[in-house]
Amino acid sequence: MRKAISLSFLLVFFTLYTYATHQRAGEITYKYLSPLTYEVTIVTYTFTPSLADRPELELHWGDGSSDVVERVEKINLPNNVSRNTYTYNGTGTGGRHTYPAPGSYMLWLEDPNRNAGIFNIPNSVNIPFYIETELVINPFLGENSSPVLLNPPIDNACVFQPFVHNPWAYDPDGDSLSYRIDSCKGQGGYYIPGYIFPPANNYFGINAITGDLLWDSPQLNGEYNICIIIDEWRHGIHIGSVRRDMQITVVPCDNHPPQLVNIHDTCVLAGTHLSYNIVATDPDAGDVLTLTGNGGSLVITNSPAHFTQPVQGTGSVSSLFTWQTECSHVKKQPYQVNFKVEDNSQPVSLVDFASLRITVVGPAPENLSASPSGNTIHLKWDRSKCSNAIGYKVYRRNGYYGFFPGNCETGIPAYTGYVEIADVPGLIDTAYIDNNNGSGLIRGYDYCYMVYAYYPDGAESYASLEACAQLTKDVPVIIHASVRNTDAVNGSVFVAWSKAVDFDTIQIPGPFKYLIYRGPNLSGALTLIDSLVDINDTTYIDSLINTADIPQHYRIDFYNDTPGNRFYIGATEEATSTYLSLSPSDNTLTLNWALDVPWTNDYYAVYRKNPSTLLWDSIGKSFTTSFADTGLVNGITYCYKVKGVGHYSAPGFANPLINYSEEKCGIPVDNEAPCPPTLTVTPDCQAIRNILNWYYPDKSCAQDVNQYNIYYSPDQSNDYLLIFSTNSMVDTFFVHSDIFTVAGCYYITAVDSTGNESVPGELICVDIDLCHLYELPNVFTPNGDGVNEYFKPFPYDFVEKIDIQIYNRWGKVIFHSTDPAINWSGKNQNSGIECADGVYYYVCDVWERRLGGLAKRTITGWVHLLR
Repeated sequence: MRKAISLSFLLVFFTLYTYATHQRAGEITYKYLSPLTYEVTIVTYTFTPSLADRPELELHWGDGSSDVVERVEKINLPNNVSRNTYTYNGTGTGGRHTYPAPGSYMLWLEDPNRNAGIFNIPNSVNIPFYIETELVINPFLGENSSPVLLNPPIDNACVFQPFVHNPWAYDPDGDSLSYRIDSCKGQGGYYIPGYIFPPANNYFGINAITGDLLWDSPQLNGEYNICIIIDEWRHGIHIGSVRRDMQITVVPCDNHPPQLVNIHDTCVLAGTHLSYNIVATDPDAGDVLTLTGNGGSLVITNSPAHFTQPVQGTGSVSSLFTWQTECSHVKKQPYQVNFKVEDNSQPVSLVDFASLRITVVGPAPENLSASPSGNTIHLKWDRSKCSNAIGYKVYRRNGYYGFFPGNCETGIPAYTGYVEIADVPGLIDTAYIDNNNGSGLIRGYDYCYMVYAYYPDGAESYASLEACAQLTKDVPVIIHASVRNTDAVNGSVFVAWSKAVDFDTIQIPGPFKYLIYRGPNLSGALTLIDSLVDINDTTYIDSLINTADIPQHYRIDFYNDTPGNRFYIGATEEATSTYLSLSPSDNTLTLNWALDVPWTNDYYAVYRKNPSTLLWDSIGKSFTTSFADTGLVNGITYCYKVKGVGHYSAPGFANPLINYSEEKCGIPVDNEAPCPPTLTVTPDCQAIRNILNWYYPDKSCAQDVNQYNIYYSPDQSNDYLLIFSTNSMVDTFFVHSDIFTVAGCYYITAVDSTGNESVPGELICVDIDLCHLYELPNVFTPNGDGVNEYFKPFPYDFVEKIDIQIYNRWGKVIFHSTDPAINWSGKNQNSGIECADGVYYYVCDVWERRLGGLAKRTITGWVHLLR
């Protein structure tokens, strides 16, 4: 009877073992059917000899429900591998599911168990197989199906040879994909304890963009499982992922992998023909190579690409990839075509993968023209040749650039200086009026434009050719507002303008009049100050004004002054004089200037008056409206003025345009505090003191330091006291003693020769953790030999008090003390009888003088009493 029971047990055990040891690899993918309804496909690879067979699997939908999904296909492959496909079988609901609402759902399944002997999964025969896929339902992003993985997750590798693999992921919606590696998961979706990535002598990783997995190189024979996660992105938003569990079998062999050569990403204009020769070679000349390819461009409905495959050859092999592109292929994300070459070596056929990423670009809008009208420019262009374009982007810059896009350069790059000014939605609307957002364009500029078309997914076409235009010069254009004399009462400004030349002399016969307006400051109301009656009289000296304390701004109005027919023609833009201000600091005067002019200033020249010659010396150039004059002497007066050098980009104007600021004087003063030093604090626990060291780190700060101040607080409050000052630049050392604990906080400041104190340096706090904390031994021997006779702590620091209770094995207190030294002799405190040899347990509350004040710390443990 006992033999029969044992035999039955072994039979049951063997049956369970073979039933449960079969899963090698797999993944879950899904397909959009209608809003909230999806169809799932599960593909698993199993160990063929196993008695385990799964005609159906339970899938959890991520919303609290699950379904049984039936197997619709099983294919037995070489090397004891079977491929199983589970999906909707045409009846019932298994494999199809309708979700209750938009959201993020994790589809998952768990199945016992993996096949035995997986090298990097300890005890793999007892580890469940777990895969999952994230499904995101977002009505704002539209319908979505998961990526389709075209390359099986079962592969072979040779010891000491580089191994490459690519899942050949294809997204039917054209979304962007990225790849990453993760640890495999097991029971409950948790990471498998003890899991390790396959060991490599050089590198193991995956290309996040192409999905090329490289293992360089396997070190040991065996089976290895890894997890590849394919993330899906739309408009930069994560919309799902597929977790593929993959198995790689490594065997000894002397084969060398073949290589795909000279494959580089490219771009192609929609409507043109692409031809690309794919070539592979093998260092083992006698191997027969098989070349295949796959990818989205080969399976699309409209005008798919063509690649003759499979193609075989000895030593080398090639095949021509061709594609007649069309407008429907235009897409922001490139089409990824994956190529695979495999040799026929034994016992393992090695492979190489390469990805060709092809971006199909929409054609540029043609025949862009720009025509001035008043203070606007009218743009027109031809409709895009691609009817799937949904709008146009209009860009503008001042002056011609000469941009011709590179092969993969879409849209209008920022380096050209072009700035987007309009989005024209729709395919048919191919005109735009640029009125500078309602404020009107400025005469004197050469306005240049480019346009490109855009598509539903954000794809950009090539840019159009540039088209430039200038506004008609039918009103005067202001060119000067330059300070001639600086004075609060007798100041003067030179004002000039370029006269109008392009106007209808029949409608506007003249004579003409200029009205000159002026206002204080950089903006505000203007007041008529004078007039001129000669159209050629285009200069004016504005005198007896305050140019020392405020800027002045101007406008020139242009009138037809025909008797009986006087009317306003137009006016210049407003322009201000350049107003200079000085900010003193240590040995430095910082110049800042403000202005508002319609022309473009290319740079500013800065002048300083020479006190000896009284001439203005040029001391520098600035491309901004600021300049720092350094290396000055504090207390000395320095005087400055600034010259603006500018231009209008349209032809017909003086160039350069020179305009001066007023003169301004200032005195540098030492009002800058130095930088704080860098402080270190080292506690000396035995002497109960802290040793402070510091150094001055920043050469860019003021160097006139003659004192350091050290501030201290015994805790982390804001109440810091000055405890030490040193007037020696050499002495950067201080010992803080006469304290009851080393716990405390410090910061240091630097003080310069005029009393400017730096901001506090970094707050440095120390606590007693660097000292001897209160610890107890785990053995003592009260046997009368004078050695280790008492249970007492190791040397300790900064303990205020303790409370210890020692228990025997029955939980009774046999000793209690509040003395930090303890000194338990091994006797029962209650009876005075010596305790027996054995283990005794304690609970000890320790009050320590810490940074935060007196703090209790509880330590527990045991001590072994030996006599």
